[in-house]
Amino acid sequence: QVQLVESGGGSVQTGGSLRISCAASGYTDSIHCMGWFRQAPGKEREGVASIYVVRDSNTRYVDSVKGRFTISQDNDKNTLYLQMNSLKPEDTAMYYCAADFTYRGRNYCMTLSNEYKYWGQGTQVTVSS
Repeated sequence: QVQLVESGGGSVQTGGSLRISCAASGYTDSIHCMGWFRQAPGKEREGVASIYVVRDSNTRYVDSVKGRFTISQDNDKNTLYLQMNSLKPEDTAMYYCAADFTYRGRNYCMTLSNEYKYWGQGTQVTVSS
């Protein structure tokens, strides 16, 4: 079991920056993949970024955030971050942290919701124009 708690959300203006965090507890040594997802009102949940935490810290991003968002982890893998720069109104959403133990035979992680078992409660990010 892993427990995930997000924090750091808030309101910013277009072009601003925000860093959100996800504190993991429990069997964190068993985690292979972690990711950030978001869901705006009336829209489906979308994968934003993922990181392969076991080694190499390979990262992947959805095209709409490439060059603006950075996913990272601290050395002991207990905290996941998402640094968000050049924020746009379309980035407004509830942001969720997710984790999974499953090794899928690859050294990277997908931003697919069905590949993550553990989820946090979310933190709201609002970008105003």
